[in-house]
Amino acid sequence: MKLRRFATQELATVYVAAMVESLITRESHPVLGLATGATPVRLYDRLVEFHQQGLSFAHVTTINLDEYVGLPATHPQSYRRFMHEHLFDRIDIPLAQTYVPDGMAINIDDECERYDAVLDTYPIDLQILGIGRNGHIGFNEPDISLKTRTHVIDLTEDTIKANARFFPDVNRVPTRAITMGIQSILQAKAIILMAFGSDKADAVRRALSGEVSTEVPASFLQMHPNVTFVLDEEAAQQLQTGQLLQASEWSRPHPW
Repeated sequence: MKLRRFATQELATVYVAAMVESLITRESHPVLGLATGATPVRLYDRLVEFHQQGLSFAHVTTINLDEYVGLPATHPQSYRRFMHEHLFDRIDIPLAQTYVPDGMAINIDDECERYDAVLDTYPIDLQILGIGRNGHIGFNEPDISLKTRTHVIDLTEDTIKANARFFPDVNRVPTRAITMGIQSILQAKAIILMAFGSDKADAVRRALSGEVSTEVPASFLQMHPNVTFVLDEEAAQQLQTGQLLQASEWSRPHPW
């Protein structure tokens, strides 16, 4: 495991963008696992800038972590719409090479199986993650057990409240989502978890230094051989010096 701590979110984002660019330029058919929410927005802006400077995404496949159940792709708060606004419509990636779960699927179980087939067909080279204040990754919420593959999840009250800022009121926030499972996330060849702000500090501490537990889904990243936590100072503030050194010593090289 690697830990990279930066003075600002902007510096951290440039670092991650450079790692994504390295993968895209080295691999003939790179597969990116993508996240939504506030955390990766600046990353997508940097990637758009790279594209404007000559970086092509024409050979890239993207697979998103999750989508709300009950929101059509055209809804302003759907994750498909988010990806179009922040990335897909601003670069040269063919839309047929972009995958986001269908939250309006008639049979949700069939949609989960379809998405697992996509993941099997396109193994992820680099998975981008954020982390919820309760330690969730994707929409894998704290629970007594966690599902390994793509599934439908009931969102926790904490997550619904956290997402309410994107909706007119909390009653408009969807209560269910389709999400990649923990096993699917851990099957990525490399993972970068980005966390910014003091409100993520406790979740980061528990994910990095606590026991691996279904109560903190992000703690399962400790089991992956190639994970980088990219933090700003505020998100890293609850980590002790010894923990920071230990995380840095867990480093293993990226596959590219």
